Amino acid sequence: MAIDPQSSRSRCNPAFLCILALALGSTVFSLPGCERQPAPRSTASSAPADPYDTSQMDFKPGLATVSSERHTGPFAAGDSLSLDATVKPLSPNGVKEVRLDTTHKIIEIAPGVKFSAWTFGDQVPGPIVRVRVGDRIKFSMTNRSDEPAPGLQVMAAPMMHSMDFHAAMVSPQDKYRSVAPGQTISFEFTANYPGVYMYHCGTPMVLEHIASGMYGMVIVEPRNGYPTKVDHEYAVVQSEFYTKLDPQKRKVDGQPLYVLDGERVRTKAPTYTVFNGRYNGMVDKPLPAKPGERIRLFVLNVGPSNTSSFHVVGTIFDRVWMEGNPDNQWRGAQTVLLGSSNAAIVEFVIPEAGSYIMVDHHFANASQGAIGLIKAGAAAGGGETEHHNIPATSAPSDPLAVKGKLSFESKCLACHSIGGGDKLGPDLYEVSKRRSDAWLGKWLKAPEQMLQSDADAKAMLDKYKLPMPNQNLTDEEIREYVIYFKWADTNLRPQGKEQPQPAVPGAALPPNKTLSGSPGALAVPVPETQSPAKASAAPSAKEKGKP
Repeated sequence: MAIDPQSSRSRCNPAFLCILALALGSTVFSLPGCERQPAPRSTASSAPADPYDTSQMDFKPGLATVSSERHTGPFAAGDSLSLDATVKPLSPNGVKEVRLDTTHKIIEIAPGVKFSAWTFGDQVPGPIVRVRVGDRIKFSMTNRSDEPAPGLQVMAAPMMHSMDFHAAMVSPQDKYRSVAPGQTISFEFTANYPGVYMYHCGTPMVLEHIASGMYGMVIVEPRNGYPTKVDHEYAVVQSEFYTKLDPQKRKVDGQPLYVLDGERVRTKAPTYTVFNGRYNGMVDKPLPAKPGERIRLFVLNVGPSNTSSFHVVGTIFDRVWMEGNPDNQWRGAQTVLLGSSNAAIVEFVIPEAGSYIMVDHHFANASQGAIGLIKAGAAAGGGETEHHNIPATSAPSDPLAVKGKLSFESKCLACHSIGGGDKLGPDLYEVSKRRSDAWLGKWLKAPEQMLQSDADAKAMLDKYKLPMPNQNLTDEEIREYVIYFKWADTNLRPQGKEQPQPAVPGAALPPNKTLSGSPGALAVPVPETQSPAKASAAPSAKEKGKP
């Protein structure tokens, strides 16, 4: 029968044409709409396996063993370990040997602040462990808290310690038992779930053991890896220190020893909140990157008691995987809120050259040291790396100089720097060596009168074009300014124009004694300083055009 496509009687839908084509054979199989459809797949046979199917997980790790055979040599060993913020690539071995021995040692948590710590792997935080779902971890730990660090006296008595892996699914009574000094515990487990997990000592009192430094990070990658590619992977471990001066008044390398403050621990009042074990440590040693690169941060808040609000100034987290699992994904996050032992993986792009500040957006925590930098070259247009607890200069130990510094930064910093170069007005570094106290006192008291009669004041106006405004300072405020200028000229060691400018070791306040840090008694004698009004006559200026 001939088919007239224009005939309403013979017009048919694609399904009819397909049936006809199949009846006539393959010669007309190419009719439009008649492509052979694939047979439906069996759901049971083709669906991907559930990665969280507990029937496929290993819950039979075997019993732990405890022996008196102790490790010697390195305190940490294993090809899955990273010892600093740069996370090493995953080892391909399906069985990971991990050794993390416990020690008691002195660490420096801030410049000049020596703290009696307890550690895993002889460092705080402990080494990062990186494994993959399905890997078998063979763990061993010797309690070496009875071994004094070379060249140092033992500051804390040996004691029981244990290991608690949040990444493991095991019997705590068997695997996480405490062992005595000189004993070694060994056990195994399989990583069943992807994520970023905490490990810590679980020996009572757990609070004191974590607050003393016994914690670290375990990264468990998904079985098939992460869905994105990055240029750098770094770990950021946030933690709290609760310190007080040693009641026995012991010293280490001439510095006072600090020990755990039990009262502060119980009231959740840390003296330091830090990234990777040190106040501003990631400011002193920024994480390197380049503009346009993608960064992956493994972020863990170990507490032990407070919350973190992690933020990176100048970029946006385009991916956040809560608890480090890509199945728990957010897009376009500004901060990540992490309770104690919570973690996340955050990814972002470095948009342009500059220093990107990592900070706990709970600013009280940032002021105590929870801050760091990702350094991606020099920013166009200059600018200072000054944010949150990064001061313009080091803070003096003299209380009057501190007042002078605060007054300078609130009234003068827009026009002047100390060691950072000229702005609208001159750089005031070494001004006390160019001018006498009397000249500075008159200039700060009534600059408009000095501009009428003083040749050096007139030279400054010719150079900078802007007259010095009268700040209506009291005699006491002028005295504080001069004391601060003298302190800065004696103790600062400027290094280029970037702020902050470092001071001579021991000349500045320890970070937890600054006004932006934790409250604490400051017993610093006020030196007898000559008032500007009683100073000698001004010598000739060494440099025209500078105050």
